[in-house]
Amino acid sequence: MAQIELHQVSKAFAPGALALDRIDLVIAQGERMVVLGPSGSGKTTLLRLIAGLETPDAGTIRIGGRDMAGVPPHRRDVSMVFQNPALYPHLSVFENLAFGLRARGVARAERRRRVHAVAEMLGVGRLLDRRPAGLSGGERQRVALGRAVAREPRVLLLDEPFSNLDHPLRAALRGELVELHRRFGSTVVHVTHDQSEALSIGQRLAVVHEGRIMQVDTPGGIYERPAQRFVASFVGSPGMNLLALEVELGETTLQIRHPGGNEITYPVSVHPQDTVLPLHEPVRLELGIRPESVIISGETLVDPADCRYPFAVLRAIVRGVEFQGGSWLVTLQVDSQTLLSRTPRLPVLREGQRVVAHLELWRASWFDLSTGRRLELHCQLSPDAIA
Repeated sequence: MAQIELHQVSKAFAPGALALDRIDLVIAQGERMVVLGPSGSGKTTLLRLIAGLETPDAGTIRIGGRDMAGVPPHRRDVSMVFQNPALYPHLSVFENLAFGLRARGVARAERRRRVHAVAEMLGVGRLLDRRPAGLSGGERQRVALGRAVAREPRVLLLDEPFSNLDHPLRAALRGELVELHRRFGSTVVHVTHDQSEALSIGQRLAVVHEGRIMQVDTPGGIYERPAQRFVASFVGSPGMNLLALEVELGETTLQIRHPGGNEITYPVSVHPQDTVLPLHEPVRLELGIRPESVIISGETLVDPADCRYPFAVLRAIVRGVEFQGGSWLVTLQVDSQTLLSRTPRLPVLREGQRVVAHLELWRASWFDLSTGRRLELHCQLSPDAIA
């Protein structure tokens, strides 16, 4: 295992078209880092730069403290698994798994030990005599993963290895990957656009957009405290609701106004370094709230002062109810904006019905409308603090 350090790394494949723009990222020794982003965001380019398959235009890449400038891929002690498993069709599963070990001069007995250990862990031990043409897609991907792991490299790079598989198989392989990492301990960099995959696999996530890293944090931190509007809308299925509201900051309060609801006075404290809001002056911000933190009640608009917890209370119209297997997603219209609510119980609602949406403000995020940056407005009230 080895630490990976990228400092101010940039890469362009055409003049003026940056694939990666001044990337700074440190991946700890033995860590499972997931790089998450939409197609075209630069994820695979980042992986190929670490592997040595591409050369950065600027910046430095270090693996295990050594600058990789001029170091060819086969000298980096890195294994890579691609989206489409590139197996040797004329070799058996055993020979595919052992190929990298034989090329590095590993003794025959040790090769057999490693191959059988990896094959049993990945559930392909009974397939060692078969050739790739006789395997299913999931079995071929397991063999490709096993071949990379059997080498016991310092760094394991995974380029969307499960994206071509069906959902149950992907879920199974995620668990096997985590178990492989526990057993072998290589530093893992896993690229994906699948949010559920990223949240379940990664010890930390780096969210990438348009060649830049938007946020690096734990899965929980990314989900609960997105640093940018893009992260809030991209991570989650569906992403955060984003509602434009008018707010006014006082010394100890934040007043929230929305055309579809009442005004609420909300106790807050503002970090000194985040003096982004003027005092006693109305400002438009975006409120980000997860669908599970939007609670629907009847038509009567409750006075926020009577609420046990700090809620924003908005009038809404039901526009649809969708069953998602274990939960229901309700689409609401708040004036011209859409608001999603997730509930574990079947809601007795009809399209066009007028309801009230209660937004759990202690779980909200706030974003600057112009920059998209998160504003740290911390609620002084919380469910734990209220008797």
